[in-house]
Amino acid sequence: MTIPDPMTRRYILGLGCERGTDWTDMRLLAERALRESGIATDQILAIASIDTRSNEPAILETAAHLRLPLRFFDAATLERETPRLKNPSELVFSRVGCHGVAEAAALAAAGPIAELVLPKIKSGFSTAAIAKIG
Repeated sequence: MTIPDPMTRRYILGLGCERGTDWTDMRLLAERALRESGIATDQILAIASIDTRSNEPAILETAAHLRLPLRFFDAATLERETPRLKNPSELVFSRVGCHGVAEAAALAAAGPIAELVLPKIKSGFSTAAIAKIG
């Protein structure tokens, strides 16, 4: 896989999911996120998520399908993004140790002055959000 050019790709797609999520559920949600935000795949620099999902087939297969590299962050790093989240969740915090995965991962990967351009959206078992690199 070639590394996308950071000069032309200005967005990060954050993804989260429950363990064992069907990859079709995640792929369809990722495609919906791009459609709803008006952002093309070739504008995405990377997909980001929590490190406990680094071997999750749904995330790996979605990244391969979109031909995008992956970045993973630990829960403590994602928790530091809580003040910037649009949809913090106590339930997510109780399960994984941070108040959000998709939004927080997108923001963490996009940098300290990044902005969410698409707050968290959900499907059956997946979440997605998009941040603009600051």
